[in-house]
Amino acid sequence: MSVTAAAGFRAAGVVAGLKPSGKSDVALVVNEGPQHSAAAVFTSNRCKANPVLWSERTIVDGTLTAVVLNSGGANCYNGPEGFQTTHASAELVAELTGGQAFDVAVCSTGLIGQPLDRPILEAGIRAAHAQLSPDGGPAAAEAIMTTDTVAKQAVVQGGAGSRGPAGEAEERSGAPGVAGEPGKNWVVGGMAKGAGMLAPALATMLVVITTDAAADAATLDAALRAATKTTFDRLDTDGCMSTNDTVVLMASGASGITPAQDELTAAVTTVCADLAEQLWHDAEGAHHDIAIEITGAASEDDAVEVARAVARSNLFKAAVFGNDPNWGRVLAAVGTTQAAFEPEKIDISMNGVKVCRAGGTRFGEPSTSVDLTGRDVHVLVELNAGSSAATILTSDLTHDYVHENSAYST
Repeated sequence: MSVTAAAGFRAAGVVAGLKPSGKSDVALVVNEGPQHSAAAVFTSNRCKANPVLWSERTIVDGTLTAVVLNSGGANCYNGPEGFQTTHASAELVAELTGGQAFDVAVCSTGLIGQPLDRPILEAGIRAAHAQLSPDGGPAAAEAIMTTDTVAKQAVVQGGAGSRGPAGEAEERSGAPGVAGEPGKNWVVGGMAKGAGMLAPALATMLVVITTDAAADAATLDAALRAATKTTFDRLDTDGCMSTNDTVVLMASGASGITPAQDELTAAVTTVCADLAEQLWHDAEGAHHDIAIEITGAASEDDAVEVARAVARSNLFKAAVFGNDPNWGRVLAAVGTTQAAFEPEKIDISMNGVKVCRAGGTRFGEPSTSVDLTGRDVHVLVELNAGSSAATILTSDLTHDYVHENSAYST
């Protein structure tokens, strides 16, 4: 049930008419409490869309009652009216739900630089409000799709070790519980969209995550930032950063359970990892899903830098598209970084075959023994400079990707 798997949430997705295709394009997720704690992270692109500028302000007090989202238009760099449309959207949601506009986050996705039809959007918001349902998560997930081929949803049940709403300890059987019943398990659910411009911070994604756990804004913020650091921020399919990236986490407290920080962080991370993998597998035009794993780095930051350099090498990505295990292109990309390593100590494996030993100073296995014809590709770069590691998820550079993005706006 996606974002409505957690108790205390209703959602809807409707056809408003923003998309020429006639597919659903407006979604609404409402937190009915009793708590309305929230956290969010946004794109690090300095050119930010109007909804991001608005939502960055709304999240300051750590409270959200709703998130309204639209596809069919980014509402970005389209004049003063664009921000007015964002503000009006939040005002309308607040009016319909009996809340405050500054407790409503707004998300948009689509083409940059084009006006977003406010009357159509507002009609869609009214329609979505009328269709709000505890089972509306899947419809909301479909409404935020752009070039996605499938809706992305994930649900995880929280574990034991929690407290009741009054703070008293409660015994837990450890058996699966029912969301919304104090003393039972709590739930984290989420939905995401994204298929292109997948690069940090966050990739071109809109993500809404919900939980019926009881948690304050600071706890949610810590959990969300820890989760995105190792999931969405490690997804880099094409090196392009969006203006609209937004990930929102809301807590209703409807389960009556207060999980420990590490429990909540683990559950949120699991949902984010699941959604990130779904985004990865649906990357525009991809024929190969490539995991770039770096081990033996002097620091985690070094490992991320090296993995990202390989993931952004068009030469390497084109080689994988052609099923060519050209490890020299991997080595060349590693050498562009500032990471600590000795070139003659680097080992490279592709799909389990060690094709480069000691930076090429010793013969590896023949490249012809590497099979890249399958969808999954694993590249392992051993820097032999320390004990840190990281993995970046990317995809190959294909004719389909170029075609889709050359014709996207027409």
